[in-house]
Formats: sequence, C-alpha cells, structure tokens
Amino acid sequence: MGWLKKIGIDGFVLSILLAVVVASVFPASEAFAPSLDKIVAIAIGLLFFLYGARLHPREALDGLAHWRLHLLILSFTFVVFPLVGVAMRALSPWLLSAPLYTGVLYLTLVPSTVQSSIAFTSIARGNVAGAIVSASASNLLGVFLTPLLVVVMVAVGLMGVDGDIQITGSAVVDIVVQLLLPFILGMLARPLIGGWVKKNAAWLKYVDRISILLVVYSAFSEGVREGIWGKVAVWQIVVLVVLSVLLVLFMLWLTRWSAQRLGFSRADMIAIQFCGTKKSLASGLPMAAVLFSAGTVGLIVLPLMIFHQIQLMMCSWLAGRYAREPVADAPSPA
Repeated sequence: MGWLKKIGIDGFVLSILLAVVVASVFPASEAFAPSLDKIVAIAIGLLFFLYGARLHPREALDGLAHWRLHLLILSFTFVVFPLVGVAMRALSPWLLSAPLYTGVLYLTLVPSTVQSSIAFTSIARGNVAGAIVSASASNLLGVFLTPLLVVVMVAVGLMGVDGDIQITGSAVVDIVVQLLLPFILGMLARPLIGGWVKKNAAWLKYVDRISILLVVYSAFSEGVREGIWGKVAVWQIVVLVVLSVLLVLFMLWLTRWSAQRLGFSRADMIAIQFCGTKKSLASGLPMAAVLFSAGTVGLIVLPLMIFHQIQLMMCSWLAGRYAREPVADAPSPA
C-alpha cells in the first residue's frame, strides 16, 4: 500500500473503513453476537498486554531530564485537548447530535499516537528522542487517564444525555480486567518476553490491527442492529470533517505558539507539535469498546476515525514542509 502513503492516505484507516462497510452489509447476527463479544474481549486484553510488553517505564524515567518538554506535551494531550472538547459542547445539539458530540469529546481524551508522532518528528528533523519518550509516556499514562477522564465527564454530565451513558460498577471491573490488568501484566512480563516481542514486531503489528478490526466490526455490527446509520446524516459527516480540520489547525497553531513563547528550540517545537496534536486510533477504539455500551460505541468512535485520517494527512504535509525548509526558519502550520 505504498502508493496510498504517497497521497497521504493511511492503509490501516482504509482497512477500518472496510470493516465498517462489511459490518454494515453483513453485521454479526444476534445469535453470534455473544460469542463475538467474548472474542473481542480476549483480543482487547491481548492488545493491551502487548502494549505493556512494548513500553518500559524506564523510557519515561530516562526522559525526565527534559521534563519541561514532556510536561507540555502531556498537558496538551490530557488537559488542553479535553478543555477544547468541553468548549465544543456549544455545538450540541444544533450542529452535532448528542452521540456525535460524545464522540468528539471522547477523541479529545485519548492518548497520543506513538508511531506517527515519532515518524513525523523524524521527517521534520525534530527532537526524535523527546518524541519517543513523550509519545510512549502518553500511551503509558493514557491507559489510566483516559478511563478516568471519561468517568469524570460522565459524572459531571458532559457525556451522554438522560443517562444513556453510564460508568457502572461492572464497567469499572471491565476497565480493570480488559485494559489495566493486561497492560500491567505486559509490563511485568517485559523482562521475559520483551526481546521476543521486539524481534517479532513485524508480524505482531498485525495482531494489533486484527484486534482493532474485530473491535470495529463488532461495534458497528451492533450499531447496525440498533439502526446506527438512521441516526447520522451525510451533512453531519461533513461537519465532522470540517471540525476535524479546524481542530488540527488550531492545535498545531497553539502547540507552536506555546513552544515559541516558552523558549523551546525548533527541534523541540516540532516534537511538541507532532506529539501534542495527535490522538491514537489504536488505543482509542479498544478503550471505547470497554467504556461504552455496544449500542452507542459505533457512533462514538466515528469522530475519532475521521479525526485520525485528517491528522495524518495534515501532519504529513506539515512534516514535509518542515523537512524542505532551512533549519533556521520554520513556517507557520496554518
């Protein structure tokens, strides 16, 4: 799929869209749904076990020497982004339906990406070491902070309408069993299997992707049975695309402006931009499957899926622009 990358389209995103189409045309039957739910639960557990096995806490500790950089990036990911999401409540319900706004708010709560953040920072000749530490720390903390932020948003009434989204005791248990426990076990097992995981990274990435595709297929199968496509109009998809473009532009500008005002170098500014503006589809989709009910998760993850592709296309362009310019001069992202 190299030709897709050349035109700024992520092949994995296309695979996810294909899973949505398949689920829309051939949704899992009600008889098979319970079995599929169990398969998805196992896949999510395996996914977060592998996340834990790949991320060593020492990576975050080793980066504390440049703590200002990492603190700023994490602040954008888990403080500024959620505040922007809360401010966008003004768009609901006249521009965004309640489930779609919940999805927009949810995308602002998930951690940053790892692979694309590092890749774009490298292409743009930024601080790659800083990007590695910050992106890894974001995913490490996101396993704990994203569910916590969702609980807070539900508790204060910003997620869901008339109680259609609730974090119950059983949901908390699911979060612990399906997300936190496998993640912690993965980190504990890293001394034993870390070398094997690194050696087999090429094919293990397909385990990640298949797990995520199962989550998408299961979520949208349930959504189709609940009449998901009757709840969203084409114009609302267009609105989500426009909002995603504006959100990426705003965050690129804000991260750049903040980095310059705080006296960071050009290399650090690039790392702050590419790590502080990303939102992870790979982490966000399986988390949503655990955090939200099957009947609502399809619409909730739709904004994240759209935002993810938009951020890849826009940041790919920006990274190329940075790569071509003299190091002494950097253009505005907007």
